[in-house]
Amino acid sequence: MKASVQVYNLEGKAVKRIRLPSVFRTPLRPDVVRKVVVALQSHRLQPQGRDPLAGKRTTAESRGVGLHLARIPRVKGHGSVTAGSGAFAPMTVGGRRAHPPRAEKVVSKKINRKERQLAIRSAIAATAIKDLVMARGHAADRVKNFPLVITDDLQELKEAEAVREVFTKLGVWSDVVRVREGTKIRAGKGKARGRRIKRGKGPLLVVAEDKGIGRAARNHPGVDVVLVNNLNAELLAPGAHLGRLTIWTESALKKLESQVNSSA
Repeated sequence: MKASVQVYNLEGKAVKRIRLPSVFRTPLRPDVVRKVVVALQSHRLQPQGRDPLAGKRTTAESRGVGLHLARIPRVKGHGSVTAGSGAFAPMTVGGRRAHPPRAEKVVSKKINRKERQLAIRSAIAATAIKDLVMARGHAADRVKNFPLVITDDLQELKEAEAVREVFTKLGVWSDVVRVREGTKIRAGKGKARGRRIKRGKGPLLVVAEDKGIGRAARNHPGVDVVLVNNLNAELLAPGAHLGRLTIWTESALKKLESQVNSSA
């Protein structure tokens, strides 16, 4: 891994070189990244279960043996439609479920602190490897350098059109087009459950301070903006696939280095 990296301005021209943080030399650990991403995804699950009394609100009791009848619980009473009908048992109409899901089950997964840190560092290192970025499906053949570092002027953009112009000069806009043209309507009932649109992931902007870039870039499909303090493995490797196309601001890269040194 190279020791320094080019810094580009908003016109796409190289203006200087800075030292590349040591975190970009972290060995790739896709197994740890997948474990951490799955744990992060589990935190968004909603606990769900069945009513503990479902199928049990009945007078049904088993009459025992010796009556030439099945020992299944039967509804008490005479003269009603349901009197004598089987109930309560799982194999009966309206009976309880045999092993229902329970709302008190803990569905979120915990992750070790060192594993979480290793996953983030490994995912950061993967953003500097062009072959991984291309293999993930990003249209990054026109990107000039990996990792792609931009001056802090990027953080102050406030218009979507300005972001588009910068992306075009940096060779990143083709990846936004890829996401936009690949947007599809989901098949199945997910359309009625708040998941109508299937949209891929495009460039990730990592900034030290959001001075307007968050609002300016959010309307471009697939583009995410995150503060360097809030980085996690899922943002850097969506779906646990290493190599997301990532744009770093100069100050974010310097802040990243200080964070890594303090946590080491």
